[in-house]
Amino acid sequence: MPSITIRNLPVDVHQGLRALAAKHGRSAESEVRDILTKAVLPDARVKLGALLSDIGKSAGLSDPEIDSLSGLRDKTLAVPVDFE
Repeated sequence: MPSITIRNLPVDVHQGLRALAAKHGRSAESEVRDILTKAVLPDARVKLGALLSDIGKSAGLSDPEIDSLSGLRDKTLAVPVDFE
């Protein structure tokens, strides 16, 4: 798993981070992971499947019609490319 180093972090930011971590009952490292995860992957992000379903419903498709489209998808496993 990748890791990062943050240099020149102000003392007051570090102290605030440690206070937040203690408040949540976890390490400062775990607190930073949580903060970064929430910043990069917010809960309010649009998910492609939900977006496509909403488009289908706005086009007037019923749930059974949408379900029938999922049966048309090719579900065979992809074969890795062999360059030899």
